[in-house]
Amino acid sequence: MTTGLPLRVPAPGLPARVRIHEVGPRDGLQNEKSVVPTAVKAEFVRRLAAAGLGTVEATSFVHPRWVPQLADAEELFPLLAGVPARLPVLVPNERGLDRALALGAREIAVFASATESFARANLNRTVDEALSMFRPTVTRAIEHGVKVRGYLSMCFGDPWEGPVAVEQVVRVTRELADMGCDELSLGDTIGVATPGHVEALLGALAEAGVPASRLAVHFHDTYGQALSNTLAALRCGVTTVDASAGGLGGCPYAKSATGNLATEDLVWMLDGLGIETGVDLAALTATSVWMADRLGRPSPSRTVRALSHKES
Repeated sequence: MTTGLPLRVPAPGLPARVRIHEVGPRDGLQNEKSVVPTAVKAEFVRRLAAAGLGTVEATSFVHPRWVPQLADAEELFPLLAGVPARLPVLVPNERGLDRALALGAREIAVFASATESFARANLNRTVDEALSMFRPTVTRAIEHGVKVRGYLSMCFGDPWEGPVAVEQVVRVTRELADMGCDELSLGDTIGVATPGHVEALLGALAEAGVPASRLAVHFHDTYGQALSNTLAALRCGVTTVDASAGGLGGCPYAKSATGNLATEDLVWMLDGLGIETGVDLAALTATSVWMADRLGRPSPSRTVRALSHKES
């Protein structure tokens, strides 16, 4: 990496620090066609934590038939004992919660949809039926002292329904908030958001009593808008951003969904803005190059490609 770059030039109206919610080991790997060995997944998590990522979403306790790539959750999670990071896991229902609690998980996430079409495709339920399914899961998790994140997909557009009304997203987000979710992650699952849309949704949520301090954003880079949308969210007060090391990942139930925002691209932008993340970009880049070698293809992250090219 070239010393002194990027030049740090702070901009007004932005937070001093951003927490990156790293989703590479779960959302990034879940759509891989070739099964990634459990030992490689464990090493991936360890390296991400060593690079300074304080939150690394480790795996998902879903039925193996739904996401075969994550069928090794029970084997993987114990291998992560002692990793110096928060290790949330995705659970689809109470059975998934039972499995996660049995292994000592202290943070979980549930995965809802803002649209009926995606709720049917992903959960085989209506939006309201899915919320009813999550309610006892969230309640029991809270009773066990476990933090709960609520993912909300299709917040900006849906491949079957097209544009998604802001009011529709606000209603479901409010339901998840009232249910007791500590944090709510707004997902642009097919990557169609633009900054004005992001600002409009965050403004409507604030008016509905869901402050930016309780929100995270999860952008896909399908149309190259993930960083500009992230910057818009930061200007609205959001301080938690989801990203995937190396830009890994899509969504197995939305075929038009391409990769997540690459963590390295995000860190480069935040470093240039003087926003602290605690992440060592060189170590993170090396980790993504290491994982790309194991997956047998180059990383789609522009920052990974630029920095690894300089090193070589």
